[in-house]
Amino acid sequence: MNRPSARAGTDNQLLIHTLTPAPRTPLLTLTKRIADAGCSLSDARVSTIGNDTSLLMLATGAWDAIAKLETALAKLGRDEELRLSHYRTGPREQTGTLLPYLVEVVAADRPGILVKVVEFFSRHDIRVEQLSSMRYQAMQTGAQMFQAQITIGIPSQIHLATLRDDFLELCDGLNLDAIMDPVKF
Repeated sequence: MNRPSARAGTDNQLLIHTLTPAPRTPLLTLTKRIADAGCSLSDARVSTIGNDTSLLMLATGAWDAIAKLETALAKLGRDEELRLSHYRTGPREQTGTLLPYLVEVVAADRPGILVKVVEFFSRHDIRVEQLSSMRYQAMQTGAQMFQAQITIGIPSQIHLATLRDDFLELCDGLNLDAIMDPVKF
């Protein structure tokens, strides 16, 4: 049986997500399984949150290598302390018209800060690409603080100065210290 050429290439992808107690992170095990299956690790995120570690990985390979990896993951998923899920996905659409911007917000912690910020971008059809937030205690005063770093994709037709002004006005009204700058890399 002839397989379509797209399936024979390396554009087959498997998204893998795990949650484990922090000292038992399966990072080494998963990277070995990905390589042993003949796949490449295209993207990965590792994050320790509370007492647990989350791994998010994107493996890429030929259809048979992805199938081999799925079998290996099924065996690994039998570990009681490991929560593992995976599914096939496709290559990300190239959106060359999105401008990457970094948003940073710092404020005295209170419920709903992130909701208001994400709502603002959602209303403007701006995609959140990455988000990292945390609570911490200020060393100088002991106050509970909130901090977020958000990478967004702004459609090129949006007027940047107006968007920035509207965002900073929102932040001023919510008593948030914020910046919105282009990603420079």
